[in-house]
Amino acid sequence: MTNEPLLNIQGLRKAYPGVVANDDVSFAVGKGEVHALLGENGAGKSTLVKMVYGLVKPDIGTMTFDGAAYTPGSPHEARSTGVAMVFQHFSLFEALDVAENVALGMENPPPMGQLAARIREVSEEYGLPLDPNRLVGDLSAGERQRVEIIRCLLQDPKLLIMDEPTSVLTPQEVEILFQTLRQLQSEGTSILYISHKLEEIRALCDGATILRLGKVVGSCDPREKSARELAELMVGTELKTPTVASHDLGQVALSLTNLSVASSNPFGTSLKDVSLDVQAGEVLGIGGVAGNGQDELLGALSGELLSTPESVKFNGNPIGHLGPNERRTLGVLAAPEERLGHAAAPDMSLIENAALTANIRKNMVKNGFLDWGKAKAFAETVIKEFDVRTPGSGNAARALSGGNLQKFVIGREILQSPDVLVVNQPTWGVDASAAASIRQALLDLASEGAAIIVISQDLDELMEISGRFAALNEGRLSEPRCTIGLTIDEIGLMMGGAHGMEVAHTHQSEGAV
Repeated sequence: MTNEPLLNIQGLRKAYPGVVANDDVSFAVGKGEVHALLGENGAGKSTLVKMVYGLVKPDIGTMTFDGAAYTPGSPHEARSTGVAMVFQHFSLFEALDVAENVALGMENPPPMGQLAARIREVSEEYGLPLDPNRLVGDLSAGERQRVEIIRCLLQDPKLLIMDEPTSVLTPQEVEILFQTLRQLQSEGTSILYISHKLEEIRALCDGATILRLGKVVGSCDPREKSARELAELMVGTELKTPTVASHDLGQVALSLTNLSVASSNPFGTSLKDVSLDVQAGEVLGIGGVAGNGQDELLGALSGELLSTPESVKFNGNPIGHLGPNERRTLGVLAAPEERLGHAAAPDMSLIENAALTANIRKNMVKNGFLDWGKAKAFAETVIKEFDVRTPGSGNAARALSGGNLQKFVIGREILQSPDVLVVNQPTWGVDASAAASIRQALLDLASEGAAIIVISQDLDELMEISGRFAALNEGRLSEPRCTIGLTIDEIGLMMGGAHGMEVAHTHQSEGAV
């Protein structure tokens, strides 16, 4: 790493109606430096990197890149200069295959046969295997993230911008990615890294700039700070640690018995003989490498994927044949992983998105008509209770930052007082303070008697809030184990395949429960 800046930003400002996203932002990224951009959800990180990548034009301010004035008018210009970006929300065309999507992100793509071979080679080299011929629409979230990463690596960039690149990776995959990034750094590539996983920042980054409410409020060497100190720099206050209220577990609220469901995705993972009991008041954590049946499990529990009636029971009553609305009426709610498009309709307002799932339990419909006042009041309650940063409830879902939309989606379900709540990736892309708030809300809901299933790739999260843990692998669920005594390495291996399952059973036989 040299002291000479590759990217130098001075006085950038960007305002939208009702909000100033960035205000007088200045900082520099050195050549060969891995530089972190830290801040709460809505702090302005995404807007800032979109200006660097040419997606957004700053109102005022200047940038230089490698000593020359830099005013990218489009991502094409940014890529031509040597800037590549891995997005938090995937910028992929679902109807095209992997190779076609990669080609669209390259200035001068080679013939498709050569490109496909190169994708296989690079993806295998970096431990992120991809089939270039698979449709992106058939890929899991983790596999889509791989497409974004590989597409950028093929561009040989001078500056690589990464926005939450490890959200759907296991610890082993994260370490492989970090090895790749360190190799790129040793070759002189600069990396601008956005992540809410602060231990990653401490392990990877040389410097950090902290944003709060659109302004730079500090900088530091993250290696000299604890994760808690970094989080408190971001939020400006002391970070609260989620606490578990002492309470007794109730009767079995949700029961799965030999649940086998075919995936609706031809390249998905079908569930195979999944059996599980979850008690009222319990938080059960389920881990697994992306693409091992997480979406199918959530679908089978939410009612989007139907099964035999007796394979899913709620309070002893068969519900496997019931759809989502019927299950919601009973009190079985779910929040899927894909927040923009599945959990929320992008172009609908937050009011409309609140009504989409809460109209039944909040009695918003009378004589076939939506009570707009009730819908608006509920949306504004979610916004207030979960600190969703938005100008108003009339804003479209796609206008929110990823973390703020996540807070809205999770809050919308929790505030409906479910008896069973299933959530997939509840804190994906959410800052440390907001993640702690969401986890606390889930724990509070459990203490009130709800049965909670948390499906997540964030192992720290699962260990923090779950009483028991199980791993999904190729559509099969391991026997749940008490989280006390489990190590992150053991869980990572359980998520990764048969060897991990052997480790789990070995420890179980030794009494480590």
